[in-house]
Amino acid sequence: MAPQSAVLAAAPAAVPDFEAAVRQNQAMVFSLAYHFLRDRAVAEELAQEVFLELYLHQKQIQSQDHLRYWLRKVISRRCIDQTRRLRFRQHVRLADVPEPFVWMPLTDPMLTQHLGQLVGALTEVPRMIMILRYQEDLDPAEIAELLEMPVATVKSHLQRALALLRRKLSATMGGEFE
Repeated sequence: MAPQSAVLAAAPAAVPDFEAAVRQNQAMVFSLAYHFLRDRAVAEELAQEVFLELYLHQKQIQSQDHLRYWLRKVISRRCIDQTRRLRFRQHVRLADVPEPFVWMPLTDPMLTQHLGQLVGALTEVPRMIMILRYQEDLDPAEIAELLEMPVATVKSHLQRALALLRRKLSATMGGEFE
């Protein structure tokens, strides 16, 4: 992956813990960014920035758990900030996402793409919460701590986003998701 080589090239060889941290966590950091932004190049760039920031702040990291928490927190914030900076890009509202006409099984790549579009059309914070919950399998308390918001707010975002996705899928699939 490009982010690893660029970050490791910038790091002196005398920091083996940093190199190990990059190797162990680069997939998670890139995956969070990619699934949130849906743009490989921007996700790679943000991953590089996060690992550069880690290199600069590595003395503050106290454990492996703290490292994963720190990386998730930083990449989450960077992703949200990135989308806010790029408001001029064309955005597709959830209501404007085209509806497919035929039911497709869950293993169908078209359905997976459609679900990705629906999640991608959510606003920044609910989208990040959905990704952290269902991709990273974090519970609402962990997400709340990570994004520095009340647990009730996280649960509310999850509930509203899931209800919206169910409505869109029900309209598409003939009411099977109600």
